[in-house]
Amino acid sequence: MLILGNGRVITRDVKNPYLENGAVAIDGATIKKVGSLDDVRAAYPRAEFMDVKGKLIMPAFINTHEHIYSAFARGLSIKGYSPDGFLEILDGQWWTIDRNLTLEDTYLSAMATYIDCIKNGVTTIFDHHASFGAIRDSLFHIEKAAKETGVRSCLCYEVSDRDGKEKAKDSVIENAEFIKHALKDNTGMIAGMMGMHAQFTISDETMELAAANKPDGVGYHIHVAEGIEDLHHCLKHYGKRIVDRLYDWDILGEKTLLGHCIYVNKHEMDLIKDTNTMVVHNPESNMGNACGCPPTMELVHKGILTGLGTDGYTHDMIESWKVANILHKHHLCDAGAAWAEVPQMLFEGNPQIANRYFEQKLGVLEEGAAADVIVMNYDPLTPFGADNCNGHILFGMNGRDVVTTVANGKILMKDRELQHIDEAKVMADCRQAAGALAKRING
Repeated sequence: MLILGNGRVITRDVKNPYLENGAVAIDGATIKKVGSLDDVRAAYPRAEFMDVKGKLIMPAFINTHEHIYSAFARGLSIKGYSPDGFLEILDGQWWTIDRNLTLEDTYLSAMATYIDCIKNGVTTIFDHHASFGAIRDSLFHIEKAAKETGVRSCLCYEVSDRDGKEKAKDSVIENAEFIKHALKDNTGMIAGMMGMHAQFTISDETMELAAANKPDGVGYHIHVAEGIEDLHHCLKHYGKRIVDRLYDWDILGEKTLLGHCIYVNKHEMDLIKDTNTMVVHNPESNMGNACGCPPTMELVHKGILTGLGTDGYTHDMIESWKVANILHKHHLCDAGAAWAEVPQMLFEGNPQIANRYFEQKLGVLEEGAAADVIVMNYDPLTPFGADNCNGHILFGMNGRDVVTTVANGKILMKDRELQHIDEAKVMADCRQAAGALAKRING
């Protein structure tokens, strides 16, 4: 048994939201007790004690839309790449990268991403993978990295016709085989979905193939209306809006996650709401690709389960929160916008999304919940408590303030040192693989 204590505790438990000098007792993969330092230590006097020395204890973060395959894009220069619009960004950069990835590249990209997640206090991710140069077994290579690093992962492969029917078929099969594998997993750390790129790269034939091969009990993870071009394509080729097309293919539902949803109207929002479908907002990616600002505040106000992701742009969920906060204020010309909605997405929406795939309760420090806990090095210079802790996190912290990360009851990082990973070797291997990738791309 392990006790983390002698710090401020933000629990995200509405019945017991904050403890000035508290502790969290962990037994195996589960939180056993949350309370005052004296009470918890008295209850378990023989437990190993980690003194956080006044630092902040809180639930680990969840990222509901990641892209592991983008890890080697950092600093990559592609010859002739000068995009004019979102479609040229996709084809000129992201699809060029994923067409050149090997299975080893995918594994190392996952290792690099998971290391960054741990360092930013993220212990659960929903990843949307693409590696059209090496499709089959790619999700299993990511799972290998997930198990080695200890990060809870819901994985899928990006089905698309963009590289032909055979690769689309391989993508569907990769999803189906991994989902079946994940459904047999009893660790509570791995799940699978039927991944799809976006409707504008998926024909009716491939939609039918995906539906026929999707095991029961899981949904889809798909980009929706990320660019205006996606909407225009759907209207031109199918005579309907994107969410209507997805509805007609029975893609919507409580297990399905829609990424972005920038160009959706009120009718589509009603369909999303009525089908209890999930949405994830990725503010930095939307801004960086000049795709536009989604009606996220309206989605949240309508009662649609909405989460916060990064789209691979960062692995720091506080950074994503900061950007979402100012994006919607700026877009709506309303300084009062996004104060409540974005932390709701991060601290309530993301755990609810995750708990549609993982049984043990996530995102909260309470008895019986998953033992996913982080310690942050933060010394407040103004009063700190349950009523203003979000303001302290938003304006006073970032992901690199995480000093200790515990996932599923295992200490993954302590005092900024990874505990079970040879980080120097992984980074050396990544640098070598990323250099080789750049040479393949640029000839």
